Amino acid sequence: MLTHRSSGVVNLAHAAMGMYVAYAFFEFRETGEWVLPILGLPSRVYLIPRPTLATALLFAVVLAAGLGLVVYGLVFRPLRESTPLARLVASLGLLIYIQEMVRLRFPVSGASTVVRRPVLPEDPVDLLDTTVTQNRLILAALVIVVTVVLVAVFRYTRYGLATRAAAGNEKGALLLGISPDRQAMLSWAAASILAGLAIIVIEPIAGLNPSTTALLVVPALAAALPGRLESFAITTVTGLAIGMAQSLILGWSVRPDTRWLPDWIPTSGLQQAVPVIVIITVLALRGYALPDRAAIVGHRLPPSPEPRHVTAWTVGLVTLCAVGLLTFDAGYRQALVVSLIFALLTLSVVVVTGYTGQISLAQLAFAGTAGFAAIKLADGHVPFPIALVLAAALATAIGVAVAWPVTRVRGMTLAIATLAIAVAIEELLLASPSFSGGRAGSSAPRPSLFGIDIGFSALGADNFRPAFGFVCLGVLTLAAVAVANLRRNRTGLRWLAVRANERAAAAAGVDVTRLKLGAFAVSSFLAGLSGVLMAFSVTTLSPASFMVIAALVAVALTYLAGVSSVGGALLAGALAQAGIVTALLEGPTGGDADRYLFAISGVLLVVTAISAPEGITGLVRNGLGRLRRSDADGSGARPVVEPAA
Repeated sequence: MLTHRSSGVVNLAHAAMGMYVAYAFFEFRETGEWVLPILGLPSRVYLIPRPTLATALLFAVVLAAGLGLVVYGLVFRPLRESTPLARLVASLGLLIYIQEMVRLRFPVSGASTVVRRPVLPEDPVDLLDTTVTQNRLILAALVIVVTVVLVAVFRYTRYGLATRAAAGNEKGALLLGISPDRQAMLSWAAASILAGLAIIVIEPIAGLNPSTTALLVVPALAAALPGRLESFAITTVTGLAIGMAQSLILGWSVRPDTRWLPDWIPTSGLQQAVPVIVIITVLALRGYALPDRAAIVGHRLPPSPEPRHVTAWTVGLVTLCAVGLLTFDAGYRQALVVSLIFALLTLSVVVVTGYTGQISLAQLAFAGTAGFAAIKLADGHVPFPIALVLAAALATAIGVAVAWPVTRVRGMTLAIATLAIAVAIEELLLASPSFSGGRAGSSAPRPSLFGIDIGFSALGADNFRPAFGFVCLGVLTLAAVAVANLRRNRTGLRWLAVRANERAAAAAGVDVTRLKLGAFAVSSFLAGLSGVLMAFSVTTLSPASFMVIAALVAVALTYLAGVSSVGGALLAGALAQAGIVTALLEGPTGGDADRYLFAISGVLLVVTAISAPEGITGLVRNGLGRLRRSDADGSGARPVVEPAA
């Protein structure tokens, strides 16, 4: 809330920033070393011997404040006038980078993991016929104290009044001599300190893990939304209520005399559903079918060019992939198939985000649902083509059901809602032993098409058979051509109209809600196809393959490649982890390209969001356009700026 009230940014990497501070605190407390989160620099810097608890806390405060200042100054200050999508992608890039640097620089698992000694006392206390530990009571008191302090600061101090003034009217604040940048920097430093200290003190309760701790931002946003990201008091009450509800669910599920949950429902999934219910309820009640006049801002989204020479591009790329499937060795064939499947997923992101401007972070959750559903159907002797279509249809139904209550919101609020839904699907459905097999996952039977074995696995050098690769290539080709044609016909033009200005589109007779639902349906179907192909391409399909962080990476890579074009989706598929580009960079002997791919992708995303929002394909397209215009006039004259659509 501090960052939002001062700069209007909803930072999805906020919990990840606190997670890094917590890891650095615990490591410094044991070794006296500062672990640097910067690629290319030494991983550790020795500071002092035998730090005390007070010294370690001081180190954490200084580190968190510096981190907040650096993140605001280098990432979000240059994006103050950018689109919500650009700011969202920058926060996703920051989240991915911090999460991967924690994995790379800290021992996060095994016997050598970071030693984490608790900061607050954990002695039991009897209270109202139940037993709680002291750290819970101290935490509740700390939350109330911090809330009272923040309310007083923003209501009665010069800093609070200046921050509110700068947030309400930046130009007016400048005329009064108030620096919005200075106010924002102070707020970001304070917010980062609170995040770091929060993760440190709740570690004995919530644990510390790169995959789960970074997603604590979801229940935090659920607590902040009822107060419109403005009221500290409402946020505190809502946060305490969410935590109490989750604790009650956990207690009822483990006590034999009160257990009422069926065995197929994971307890953690039902707990994660609590903040999702809060988010969806608040957004559905406060959302509007069309934005009001105050919501119309002159930000331009990345342009979506009309696909040209579709037949020539299709023949050329299909021929290139076919030659690769027939001539590559097993390792490169596997990498090519991974890229083909991932391109289907990123194609779904292009439809829902690039063409209609709806920021959805739940595409991989839909893919996972379709993947495990296809395994269930195949185990029931449903033929592979029918299982493929039925499972994708199930993903479509879930996507439309999810989109129905959130079509009344847009921008960052839609991203928050779909992120929460993705977490709930992951924890509630994909983690269910009855549906997915639990942590062990499920294995799909060997697929066949018209009596021909198209299984992917084989023995020795014949492994990763080209037959399955041709199936993936055929599905992707049909999907890409269909999306390109959708972009060129009336449906695509209406999608772009809704993306540009919903009120103007509605005034022209466009049914905005129906078009949004249609875009979600198409994108969910494409995501479902990718999930089914993924299920039949691996020995065992695990729920870990569909974790939320991978969904964020999919959206991020699509934006990096070009979120508003089919070419961007295909390039994003090539850039996927374990994809063809990674395999070519590593070479036949392997290397570190895959290890550092996520961290490098995070940096590239931030840079792209700031300097090249059109992505790689947009830069190439603009460069070629300038060359053509320069050659046409023969003088290298300055190109004429094309009008906005």
